[in-house]
Amino acid sequence: MAWFSDAFHFDKTALKVAHITDCHLSKDIHGEYFSVNTAAYFSRCLEAIAELDVDCVVFGGDLTQDHSNDSYQLFAKLIADSALSCPVFWLPGNHDELAEYEKLISPQILNNKRITFLGGQLLLANSKGPTPAGWVTQTHLDELSQAVGQVQSVVFCHHNPLPIQAYLDKHMLENGPQFLNTCVNTEQCVGVFHGHVHHEYTQNYRNLSVYATPACSIQFSKHTMAWQQEDLGPAFRLIDLIIDEQQSLLLTTDVVWLNE
Repeated sequence: MAWFSDAFHFDKTALKVAHITDCHLSKDIHGEYFSVNTAAYFSRCLEAIAELDVDCVVFGGDLTQDHSNDSYQLFAKLIADSALSCPVFWLPGNHDELAEYEKLISPQILNNKRITFLGGQLLLANSKGPTPAGWVTQTHLDELSQAVGQVQSVVFCHHNPLPIQAYLDKHMLENGPQFLNTCVNTEQCVGVFHGHVHHEYTQNYRNLSVYATPACSIQFSKHTMAWQQEDLGPAFRLIDLIIDEQQSLLLTTDVVWLNE
């Protein structure tokens, strides 16, 4: 269970998490992605999150657009220069390289893929495949099943495991049903969160809620198979988790749009 073996623990029964994803940075702080200054949008999200007293941030992948080492260094610098003081955990997107994340030297950006608290945990899965589409290996599915089965869990990945009837379905998680069945069959998973699709969605699979978090950069239009972009401003998702008196893990979540 190597991917999930190194846990970070919060000694509390309630957790407030910010999920931010798809910043698409380049080596240039003034770099743009579909006419959006992605570094500026990412910084706006960080400053907004810093005001919300969250326990941690989960970054959901697609850090880089130009695949440069400098884009990863810019990611770390923007976090360090922000008012954000909580730990930042990450998982890879299809644009990203694990080795580049792991080379980051930051006391705030942590490599743990298992974040535990009293009565529950977050699991950050790896859906990066050999193509832009996602794939979770059987070995990783087995690791996930074992990890989720131990305690009530919230699972994160990058790729959408369900079709959204839009352009990014061509690059979705190719074995999404296997991934979701792995989560559901444990009877311990209370929600799955992903990025990749650059918009907000809520879906259901075998009574498991599946949430897409919009990008902190550009959004991709809903309800069309054409690749259309919309500058709706940066966005992120807040997730509140609490263990109730019956020892059940309760989840509530909302998307924060900074242009509203």
